[in-house]
Amino acid sequence: MKDIENQHDLLLLVDEFYKRLLRDEDINYIFTDVVKIKIEEHLPILVTFWSQAILGTGGYTNNLTQIHLEVNKKSHLSPELFEIWLHHFNQTVDDIFAGNNAEKIKTNALNIATVLQIKIAQEKSN
Repeated sequence: MKDIENQHDLLLLVDEFYKRLLRDEDINYIFTDVVKIKIEEHLPILVTFWSQAILGTGGYTNNLTQIHLEVNKKSHLSPELFEIWLHHFNQTVDDIFAGNNAEKIKTNALNIATVLQIKIAQEKSN
């Protein structure tokens, strides 16, 4: 297996990842009912985000934390949902890629999930 090397690789990753999320009845409602994402519009944003994080390309300007705090106001993003998200993310990476960037993206995903859960908990206590 090859490592994540470019935006095309990232598109393959996020496309397959979201297919898995949307098939999982324990989490898909977040994307279909709560956020109602248009996947064809969402995937390029995700590619830009991960490309910046993993390949250093820049270009992502949205506030990731604020976006998720807004989603949480509509429907609680529980620790269990983050576990499901991370499971699918890591499994998708492992099924398609291997190497330094593959490990780096999984570490970044764990860090993001951890920070978002802390921010959600902080907002809940305010």
